[in-house]
Amino acid sequence: MFRTKIIQPNPEGEQMLRDAMRNIVQPSRRAFLQRTLTLGGMTLLTGCTPNSERSIEAALTQISRWNDRVQGMLFDPTRLAPIYPDSMITRPFPFNAYYGEDEVRQINGDDWRLELSGLIADRAPWRLEQLRQLPQETQVTRHICVEGWSAIGKWGGVPFASFLRRIGADLSAKYIGFLCADDYYTSIDMASALHPQTLMALTYDDRELPPRYGFPMKLRIPTKLGYKNPKHVHAIFVTNTYLGGYWEDRGYNWFGGS
Repeated sequence: MFRTKIIQPNPEGEQMLRDAMRNIVQPSRRAFLQRTLTLGGMTLLTGCTPNSERSIEAALTQISRWNDRVQGMLFDPTRLAPIYPDSMITRPFPFNAYYGEDEVRQINGDDWRLELSGLIADRAPWRLEQLRQLPQETQVTRHICVEGWSAIGKWGGVPFASFLRRIGADLSAKYIGFLCADDYYTSIDMASALHPQTLMALTYDDRELPPRYGFPMKLRIPTKLGYKNPKHVHAIFVTNTYLGGYWEDRGYNWFGGS
């Protein structure tokens, strides 16, 4: 017969848990970390000094990194996100960014170049017209925001996996990073980059991608939360060095699976 031992936290442990909860201020951290701490994450706080903000924050970061590893192991590179009919497209599709819509970057498509670096054989920059000449696909998928809302949109563009193969990217590398014209930046794992639905979006709803949605190119990843879908991308690099991101460096989970 198996016996279950119930561990009652001591007063100092309870105080650390309360302090930790106050540190979980970002929505993406709250969704996972609160569940983890409730289900037994206190074990990761045992090394903390009571009332030590730095020690508690380190423990929360440890939990977040553990979550990233678990999500990576559970990720199925062949499982597709749901596809919807055009009749279910959200109109108008919401604007979202870390700045207001009146600050959307206006980019000259004729001057724009996609810069490539890192573990890539052919690092020649790409013009927008060159990308438009590649085989295109369209998808109607749901964008899921970490803030709790979602919307269905229609995106068209170049499958990212085929582009990575075309430029000779090292597909055994761990990470791909993105720099954007609006000063946003993020990074993803190679498995997510090679997912068949990950798209270099050039159009929205069968028209040229509007500036508010990321002109001239947005990375659309329906298997990840919205903050992992960078807009106005102007540089891509492949590396084995861990990279963060604009929100990830502010406490959001790095993997960001939806």
